[in-house]
Amino acid sequence: MAKRAGLALVALAAVILMAAPKVGIWRMSAPPAEGAPAHAPNEQIDVAAARRQDDFLAMRSFRPGYPFWQYVFTLPDHSIAFGSAIDGRLLAIFPTKGDWRLQAVWVDPALADIFEGEELARKVDERREQVALLFERGTGPVVHNSTRGDALAPNALRYGRFLAEWGAIYERFGVPADIGLAQVILESGLSGNRRSEANAVGFCQWLRRNWKRLNYFSPTPIEALNQTSQAPYCAAYLSVLATKYGSFIPALSEHNAGGTNVGRTLINGEHLGAHDVRARYFLGSKFARDLRALPGKDYEDVYQSYGPRSHLYAEMVFGNTFIVRSLIAATPQVPIYAMRTARTISLAEIVKLTHLSTDEVRRFNPALSQRISAQATLYLPAYYSEFGADVAFWRRPSSAAYATVLDDFLRLDAGFERWDDPAFARVLADFRRRFTETHTEEGVVMGTVLAYAMDQAYASSRRDLLSAFRNSGHVRSLLERGMLELAAFRDARLSSQ
Repeated sequence: MAKRAGLALVALAAVILMAAPKVGIWRMSAPPAEGAPAHAPNEQIDVAAARRQDDFLAMRSFRPGYPFWQYVFTLPDHSIAFGSAIDGRLLAIFPTKGDWRLQAVWVDPALADIFEGEELARKVDERREQVALLFERGTGPVVHNSTRGDALAPNALRYGRFLAEWGAIYERFGVPADIGLAQVILESGLSGNRRSEANAVGFCQWLRRNWKRLNYFSPTPIEALNQTSQAPYCAAYLSVLATKYGSFIPALSEHNAGGTNVGRTLINGEHLGAHDVRARYFLGSKFARDLRALPGKDYEDVYQSYGPRSHLYAEMVFGNTFIVRSLIAATPQVPIYAMRTARTISLAEIVKLTHLSTDEVRRFNPALSQRISAQATLYLPAYYSEFGADVAFWRRPSSAAYATVLDDFLRLDAGFERWDDPAFARVLADFRRRFTETHTEEGVVMGTVLAYAMDQAYASSRRDLLSAFRNSGHVRSLLERGMLELAAFRDARLSSQ
């Protein structure tokens, strides 16, 4: 299995590498040209599609090197990839251990002579920074990162055929499939039973305690280790956050860094002169990263626990959208049907009735051991009425009632300050009621997630923390001093070049 997974990953990486010099050619549903309006004002629009377009435009404006991350998550581990921060194209790959002169893979052959006359540093971290400076003389700014493709390899082989179905689940909640599944690639490599050191589990890596809390609000049990069980809740929560901010970019960052850190980042971006939520986020994020890079911890009260991974998180997700599209195009897709069980059903009975192997049944249901309990959900490549009612909502058109409520919800005025105000709870509670009253599977999921989101927001101290941060004279003084110090640092660096 490991050998097959490795070959599959190498094949996928080869497809991506061949596309590297002309990365725009193989984009599916590509965003509009930079500077083009995503939509005209006051027209009837698909809110999720317009939000996606605006986010891609912002990503290309503020982080144009984001396509680079597709290589990080498809190339096998134990290498360091260098790419252009201007357009994301892959430049070269070096071994983590070994001779960079002899073992380099020069994706751009014109750069192969940059080591001439240079003595490379012995320590890898120092060598990375040295090589980055050498690249920048000819290519402009670069980005580099250790490759992490081994986490995706076996799961792309085992579960790549399910991506279209999982994508349809995300779309049902107003989340573009490529963005939703790109986050999953980053978080779990498509695995349903991935567990982090912090005890985050599953498809989109929620903390176990959060899954337990979500289960408290759900009328049916949520299996936290089955991808198809998790996907609707991952999608619904991302939809809620994207509506709260009016963008998937800070919404993704909240998943990683938490709402308080994202709130501080947006406040800092506003102080820096930005007004649009995307510009506020990107300027505030860069400011936090730059302050953290200065010697000492003088500005810790500004950036707090917002770290380098938080700065890169949304960028990495958007880079992984290329992987999603490539995998779907390269892998034959299969249907997933869902049955809500009315009784306990053994694995032996499922195998006997379906004529599927035990391994194939578990491919659809990774959490299944020997039996599935009553009121749980069984996933198979075809519908078997013997196992329960058909609850594969993504395989049939959305009801008019659900579509209306979702569209109304996605059009809610954004703004984290407004959403964190307990007075806004009545608005969300009314949407929770409306979703539940559609009497649809997806409506129940949205109602459950809204209950969870309100519980998380209004039981925390986030609103008070952000209010104190916004109004702090100490923080404002640090922010102004930090801007001056960063400007002086940039001037000194330019004068030394």
